[in-house]
Amino acid sequence: QLQASGGGLVQAGGSLRLSCSDSGRTFSRYATGWFRQAPGNEREFVAVISWSGSVSSYADSVKGRFTIARDNAKNTVYLQMNSLKPEDTAVYYCAGRKGDSVQFFVRRSINYWGQGTQVTVSS
Repeated sequence: QLQASGGGLVQAGGSLRLSCSDSGRTFSRYATGWFRQAPGNEREFVAVISWSGSVSSYADSVKGRFTIARDNAKNTVYLQMNSLKPEDTAVYYCAGRKGDSVQFFVRRSINYWGQGTQVTVSS
């Protein structure tokens, strides 16, 4: 199962790094990414990285501020979040999908979900 961690409370302009780990042996064969859900909103895509680590994709709202990376030797995917804004406040969920493609990384295509981790950005 996917395990997300690293959330917390931070002031606007600050940084956090989320981690998503999996003890499963096939972790490196999944495209892995992050979604987030704010109260009253639908769960939305944030970022995804291919299982090889060579391709990544971001939501427009986080481009230039967030960076996704993975270390398959540690079965872990990271989301470095810089220049955080109050509108980034949400529960962040890691997600895995079989295969290497990062295209159409949408909720209905996800094979595995991790539990959420709360990120709160104060103004």
